[in-house]
Amino acid sequence: MVLRLLIHAPTPAALARARSNARNLLRADPTAEVEIVANAGAVPAALESGELEPPLLLCGNTLAAQDLTAPQSARIVPAAVLHIATRQHEGWAYMRA
Repeated sequence: MVLRLLIHAPTPAALARARSNARNLLRADPTAEVEIVANAGAVPAALESGELEPPLLLCGNTLAAQDLTAPQSARIVPAAVLHIATRQHEGWAYMRA
């Protein structure tokens, strides 16, 4: 069985922790699947850093609410809350960074 973890990052500090947690998990278990879903204050922080590669997902609601534009390379989910609920329903573990 593959370990699947969704890490929620709502703030810039949480985004930094989430990235560290994801690296540590994949180092400990290279077969694990991990996603980081960023919303609220973490979205502008992610855009400013330019580090938008997987496993990072940006909240579309936050982008719209804050009038932000993400590059085409960014992975965007319509709503962080919906993505979190869907992944939990699918059996993914949830962690707030």
